[in-house]
Amino acid sequence: MAPIVLTVSGRVTRSAVPGLCAELEALLATADREATSVYCDVAAVVRPDLAAVEAIARLSLVARRSGGRRLRLRGTSPELRLLIELMGLSEAVGLAGTSS
Repeated sequence: MAPIVLTVSGRVTRSAVPGLCAELEALLATADREATSVYCDVAAVVRPDLAAVEAIARLSLVARRSGGRRLRLRGTSPELRLLIELMGLSEAVGLAGTSS
């Protein structure tokens, strides 16, 4: 079973969120139904801000609505991690208990 991986890179803007969600929906539509986790690689996100946190939260919702899958973050920078924690979204976006 191949993992479901979405890579988010560059500066994330609010206008990019619908496109990222559509990209994830397309990945999920063709993914193995047995895959329960969706990995979101955010290592290449530049200058994370609240738009990036919003994107991650929305991607988490898309994953959950697709058969109850969980979003798991990879490559989370300290800055992005702090923003997610400050917003109280660590568990919701798969950050709780991870080291990166």
